[in-house]
Amino acid sequence: MKIIAIDMDGTLLNSAEQVTYENAKAIKRAQAKGIEVVIATGRTYYTAANLLKKAKVNVPIICLNGADVRAHDGEQLASVPIDSESFIKIDKVCKKHDVHFEVCTNHGIYSISEDRSLQVRIDIVQSENLDFAESQVKEHFYEHVASGYLKFIESFNKILEFTNIEIYKVLAFSFEKEKLSNVKAELANDENLYVTSSGRNNLEINHVNAQKGIALEKFAAEREVAMKDVMAIGDNFNDISMLKKAGRSVAMGNAEEEVKKMCDFITKTNNDHGVAYAIEEMLKEYV
Repeated sequence: MKIIAIDMDGTLLNSAEQVTYENAKAIKRAQAKGIEVVIATGRTYYTAANLLKKAKVNVPIICLNGADVRAHDGEQLASVPIDSESFIKIDKVCKKHDVHFEVCTNHGIYSISEDRSLQVRIDIVQSENLDFAESQVKEHFYEHVASGYLKFIESFNKILEFTNIEIYKVLAFSFEKEKLSNVKAELANDENLYVTSSGRNNLEINHVNAQKGIALEKFAAEREVAMKDVMAIGDNFNDISMLKKAGRSVAMGNAEEEVKKMCDFITKTNNDHGVAYAIEEMLKEYV
């Protein structure tokens, strides 16, 4: 293997949203052997980079499912934004089905409701059994608001009036599966959009060319690495595009069953340093 691509939530991060010492150590061991490690996440660069920095892991990052690609130093290498016409359609469809959504852009994240944005985060932590108290969720939320990373706006249409705006991803939330299914069904016929999910209660909506698999394939090609020499590790539906393309696909022990079935190997869970285990097992065979 010459490249290892690793998802973050449910994969590299444990349920406390931390990169464990074991995972960081395994990544550095792979790097020391000349293997390039890249993170492929649905997260924004801001949150992904901060978590990696805490663990002293320095790698390029495929952010927002491939809509924003960054080098080791944070330089933007590529972007694949959603076009205005498709965004207007997303806005209408989500409102029609009363689905709360937030918009990830090169200017930060936008929402139209502070109360609903906070409540969604609290509900997700509780439903996913993440190791966060409600007070911690609120603390992180208001830190993002104070920093200007999370902003509030009266109407999403106003975003289109901003200078040099790029809309990378729309993240829709609902604990009513029927609502999410209805949104996904209405957007399915838009050939400019790709709709997937990173959890049971969300939809991730990107430009059709903003997929982890497409971004990873381009990343490998630029380094003259064949996809057979790429290992990808993930746990959820937004990882499928890269897992399908990788020569060695690894599902986390906590992955969705559909993801496990399509992968070559299943590693330990994200709370048992599954990324480290997968890397160490690979190094035994290939290095």
